[in-house]
Amino acid sequence: MKVGLVGLPGSGKTTIFSALTGLTVETGPGGRVKTNLGVVKVPDPRIDRLVALCKPKKITPTELAIADVAGEGKPHQGYFDASRTAAMREMDVLAQIVHGFPDAAGAPPDPAAEIRTFATEVNLQDLMLVERRIERLKKEKGPPREGAALEKIKAALEADRPVRLAGLPPDELLLFQGFRFLSEKPLLVVLNVDESGAGRETPAAVIEAARAFDAPVVVLSGKIEQEIAELPDAERVEFLKSLGLTEPAAHRFIRAAFDAARLHCFFTVGEDEVRAWAIPRGATAVRAAGKIHSDLERGFIRGEVIAYEDFDALGSEARARDAGKLRAEGRDYVMRDGDIMHVRFTPA
Repeated sequence: MKVGLVGLPGSGKTTIFSALTGLTVETGPGGRVKTNLGVVKVPDPRIDRLVALCKPKKITPTELAIADVAGEGKPHQGYFDASRTAAMREMDVLAQIVHGFPDAAGAPPDPAAEIRTFATEVNLQDLMLVERRIERLKKEKGPPREGAALEKIKAALEADRPVRLAGLPPDELLLFQGFRFLSEKPLLVVLNVDESGAGRETPAAVIEAARAFDAPVVVLSGKIEQEIAELPDAERVEFLKSLGLTEPAAHRFIRAAFDAARLHCFFTVGEDEVRAWAIPRGATAVRAAGKIHSDLERGFIRGEVIAYEDFDALGSEARARDAGKLRAEGRDYVMRDGDIMHVRFTPA
């Protein structure tokens, strides 16, 4: 899954990208057209516990790709141009970095206005796409079902509601999978504050503006997160304690992005490897097996499933089996977050 960081110049998105990924990249205004890309591990304390219990040779957490989409235009020029819009359409989640600190001239920030402006312009980008498609369907006398669904989407966008809030059933949304609507993508708002604002509550105006577009809010200080990322592990713990924090805010961002994409994890465990696998919420056991390997999906017989909480309490698969906590589940079983599964299958 790929999360795209977007924001106005000076919002600190490239600083946040560096803090998240550990990569040193170009910052500052002017001309960058390259989208920076890095990969981060999704922090999950359950992995640590499973490692302690199983003592595996290999540990594989799930990962996210983070993209620092090339800097947006100045506010009076709009947020989008063709190349940046195309880059955003490739993302699975959009994370808007908004100013939570004064600009270089000392002017106070207005993050709520930034949220509304960005979301509105995202909707306008999709509206132009929809209007062109409607006109083409009229000329070609295309499928009535597609035309009716497009009219619903158009009405939502004209009311400044994103596609994800247009109320279309999943089967209708599938008709437009190739359109890659920007406003259908989950949106996460990141309020980038200065050092003094890192521990403060999120302003109500920011929460309200984000909620109108179904976007959760994460507050962090890009400068602090970059300092934390550059510290050795031993010093990092002490630095976090001095700030009254138990973990970097970057971890909260990663988990929030993962959650915004409506993903969760199941695990495979053993002496060789403890591994987390990211799957969509609602995925079945056979689909989860296919995430591990296509052969497991094709030859799926059953999944032997233990809830993470039971494995944690009992300490091993053998004890879970003896306690009746290991369940045999069929192909249509809907996987739960934290399930530990061993797949029984017929080899090809």
